[in-house]
Amino acid sequence: MKSHFCSKGHENPSGSRFCVQCGEQLSNSVFQGISPGMMLGDRYRIVRELGHGGFGRTYIAEDLNRFNEPCVLKEFAPQVQGTYGLQKAAELFEREAGVLYKLQHPQIPKFRELFRFKQGDKGLLFLVQDYVVGQTYYALIDARRRQGLRFNEAEVMQLMLQLLPVLEYIHSLGVIHRDISPDNLILRSTDGLPVLIDFGGVKQVAATVASQFLGLQGAGGTPAIATRLGKVGYAPHEQMQAGVVSPHSDLYALAATVLVLLTLKEPQQLINPQTLTWDWRHEVNLSPTLGSVLDRMLQSRPGDRFQTAAQVLQALNAPLPSPPVAYPPTQPPPVPQTQATVAFAPAPAPWNQQGSPATVETPVPSSSANPSSGWLGKVSLVFVAIAIAGGVGWGAGNWWIHSQTQPDDSQLQPTTNSPVVSPDDAEPEPTTDLSPDEQRRKEVLQQRRTALGIRYEFYADLVNEEFWTQNPEERGRVLGTEPEDAQLRSQWDAIAANLLGQLERYELSPGVRLQLGGYTEADRDRWKAEANQLHIGSRTLYDLADAKFLRAFPDQRGKDFLKLPIGQVWQATVADTLDAVKSGAAFKRIVFDPGASGTQVSGNLKPGEGKAFIASLSEGQVMEANLTTGEKALFSLYSPTGKTKLLEDSGDRTWSGQLPESGFYEFVVVNDGTAPIDYQLDLTVENSAPSEPLPQGSPE
Repeated sequence: MKSHFCSKGHENPSGSRFCVQCGEQLSNSVFQGISPGMMLGDRYRIVRELGHGGFGRTYIAEDLNRFNEPCVLKEFAPQVQGTYGLQKAAELFEREAGVLYKLQHPQIPKFRELFRFKQGDKGLLFLVQDYVVGQTYYALIDARRRQGLRFNEAEVMQLMLQLLPVLEYIHSLGVIHRDISPDNLILRSTDGLPVLIDFGGVKQVAATVASQFLGLQGAGGTPAIATRLGKVGYAPHEQMQAGVVSPHSDLYALAATVLVLLTLKEPQQLINPQTLTWDWRHEVNLSPTLGSVLDRMLQSRPGDRFQTAAQVLQALNAPLPSPPVAYPPTQPPPVPQTQATVAFAPAPAPWNQQGSPATVETPVPSSSANPSSGWLGKVSLVFVAIAIAGGVGWGAGNWWIHSQTQPDDSQLQPTTNSPVVSPDDAEPEPTTDLSPDEQRRKEVLQQRRTALGIRYEFYADLVNEEFWTQNPEERGRVLGTEPEDAQLRSQWDAIAANLLGQLERYELSPGVRLQLGGYTEADRDRWKAEANQLHIGSRTLYDLADAKFLRAFPDQRGKDFLKLPIGQVWQATVADTLDAVKSGAAFKRIVFDPGASGTQVSGNLKPGEGKAFIASLSEGQVMEANLTTGEKALFSLYSPTGKTKLLEDSGDRTWSGQLPESGFYEFVVVNDGTAPIDYQLDLTVENSAPSEPLPQGSPE
């Protein structure tokens, strides 16, 4: 029997399509392959090839039994000869297919079936899976490189929070992905969630087949192809060298992927060639929390790493995922022949895009009573939640009763700094009364909410309010599971998807995001007191928060949103802003040099960012303030007690005059545009200000 050799000189059995040692496609293969337009089993029409590797090819096809719905066919082509070897290879492959069949998660392409097809004298095996519309993170990295942009910390943090629960789920079932990398993650277009594809179990089967039936052994009896299970730099050394994998192997690969996104450099460029340790801190500055988490995930000794995805989430101060449940596989429901499949809810924009520009008009939002629809509306909404009771139901009956019986927020105690999800935050159990597509749509929404770490009560409150705003005539009406209400349910889900998209793009720390729905007036009083200790008033704190909030939610400009659900997002923004002020990221004290009458501060601001300055000045001094910056900047100048209005959210760049009181004057610059701006603030004061004048009053 004639042998075939690859370009590296590896010998392969006759008829091999790919090299059994390095995976190279063999040009002298006698196999003719599968071409576009070919029909497989009178069901799958091949559209095109998506890619190929050492163990087979992947195709996109149309499923004629599902209205030509696109799907993915992943071919299994073990390089073994003989009836016995092929039979054993098929048995191993079917076993792996059974493992994939167990995986029922909205961020994993659903496994449909194991499909056999005979072409000539060859029997082919295919895994059939859902087709995911979107871009791989490898493609996104390539696009960022061309634009000269990197992924920022908020984006990779969001990716980790959305993907770690998926890893916790598969690990609970004893499944290790083995090959996490940018090209095996897809940013799904329909909802902006990362989807985990191309599990390494199929490759493991091929390696086992090669080692058992071809006798290809490496050092110590390790299968030679085991070194191919994972990508160099992304997989830890014990996986690459010995084929040993554990849950922390996937966590290592995730951390490597995150650093590639942050630096746009491959792992080999971030690993010190002498010490073989990761050396990335000279490439990117990260928060201490995220930096230490990544360092631990990438430890060379397996025992020094996080052992579970839940531990990583806890270290990131994110909510732990609910205990995963292995749902038994079910047969696909019969496809109706009289109507098309219900479409998914409209998708929001990708989570890494920016929002629309906003104009800050009111530094302190006014309060208004929460709208009420009466007892009938409350009871009706309870029935709505019970009727739909989906993964993300319309109404949230339990929440509504709970929220309507809560005391006024002025009577509530301040929240803690270590938020914990309340026990009554359970989401209604899913119902089977809805179509499979609608159930799946709601499961996707539920997964997105969970990944964000948002309480269900707040989520339902937020979506309900927007739904009622768009459909005031529906307030109080029971919305059931009947077909006639399908359009309204779809609209509710579309609103939910859009709001989740806004929150996914909006940069909030995990801790404050978890508290959404629980912020009270007492929290605002506490924040005001903490700001006053730094000699700034709530007006300055709110200016900084408004710049960010109103840019992301411009439709809230001029509205009395404080008592509405969206007001909770504003309060969370204030909490994060206060942290930025306390850390010095958004705050600086101006000090005049001895004997100097002037000083200057400068910097740059991203869209929606702002910075506050204070200067200790005395009554009667003459001051001139000149701001040089972009057209879309807003400038505020507040006196120590606020009794005298100087500048507030103004487009003016200059103020001069005699100071009306002694104390700390506040200068606030915010970027209200859509592009970064540079700024320079020049202050000139007649005679240098005294070192520490006592304020005549307290800031507001």
